[in-house]
Amino acid sequence: MNLDLQIATAMPDLPPAADFETWARTALQDETRRGLVIRIVDEAESRRLNRDYRGRDKPTNVLSFPFEAPPEVPDEHLGDLVICAAVVRREAAEQGKVEAHHWAHMVIHGVLHLRGHDHQDDAEARIMENLETELLAGLGLPNPYMETP
Repeated sequence: MNLDLQIATAMPDLPPAADFETWARTALQDETRRGLVIRIVDEAESRRLNRDYRGRDKPTNVLSFPFEAPPEVPDEHLGDLVICAAVVRREAAEQGKVEAHHWAHMVIHGVLHLRGHDHQDDAEARIMENLETELLAGLGLPNPYMETP
């Protein structure tokens, strides 16, 4: 896998690059020959992208931008993830989760979107959540959808 990790935020104490690679490889499963960009951003960039591409004028945890190559171009790039560090940190604290576990969940969640998974209806959501939970468990991490104390 060719991972391009871009840090576009001044937020300290982000997970190490090796963790991002592990989480992405886990979600890629059999597609590790494909490239991926993970861009870690501040709230302003997340808000702008969320507004421009999803019509929601607020920052969000993760945005997924699948790459669709023209027929004559080799399909070697899966797409780009944009993850807002401040939102991930805030959500982890609010949900009583270990921050690194929430980072892992957001990377896996985003990569699954790039691979075509979605959660627009209940059936799709169950499939995606079950796969996320299985992949995280393979890393020794808890189910992110369980109630926290």
